[in-house]
Amino acid sequence: MPSVRLLSYNVRSLRDDPAAVARVVRALAPDVVCLQEVPRFRTWRLQRRRLARACGLDIAAGRRACGLAVLAAPHVRRVAREFHLLTPDPGLHRRALAIAVLEIGGSRFIAASTHLDLRDGPRLRHVHEILAHLDRARARHRAPAVLAGDINEEPGGPSWTLLTDHFQDAYATAPSGEGLTFTSRNPRRRIDGVFADPEIGITACGVPVDDPAVTADYPKATDHRPVLGELEVP
Repeated sequence: MPSVRLLSYNVRSLRDDPAAVARVVRALAPDVVCLQEVPRFRTWRLQRRRLARACGLDIAAGRRACGLAVLAAPHVRRVAREFHLLTPDPGLHRRALAIAVLEIGGSRFIAASTHLDLRDGPRLRHVHEILAHLDRARARHRAPAVLAGDINEEPGGPSWTLLTDHFQDAYATAPSGEGLTFTSRNPRRRIDGVFADPEIGITACGVPVDDPAVTADYPKATDHRPVLGELEVP
């Protein structure tokens, strides 16, 4: 089974140090990156292209809306992409799901990125919508799915529990490094995660902390720490 290094990273609209973001991503050498809070306003296309180029990656999926993107290494082939706006809530930030259907080593899989709401009700409703979108994507592309993102809720909450009813929580399955993701300066909460279909193997997942030079860049880059999953795709 081909191995895939999949990174989930909230980059806070590149408001901190974009060069540090790129250094972190390059040091972790992912095959796929699921991004949240990608720039959405002035020069957003230019900023995304610059970030992808600085990371040595290509843009596989994403739109301006909702600040989501999936990046992929040059050796990963994009088969298809989708973008789904989730139902809106008055006065709240619009949420979405970015999907890239990818192939690596002859195996096909779905990489999806999302960023859920701060409020419990909309967050749980959006998880139901995401599960439905991914069900359709699996059937359409005949591929297992990995969902990564900023859940804005810790394990044990209703939205996280609903996700783990359908997916493997990659960190809980094969913990590696550290679990806490927020904040990068003073990590106290695990609110970012990688969730994989049961047929996908998980060999390791967590916040990488082996390299002091990389961890020193975490608080410079953004307010979240990255989550790296090492997966095996059937």
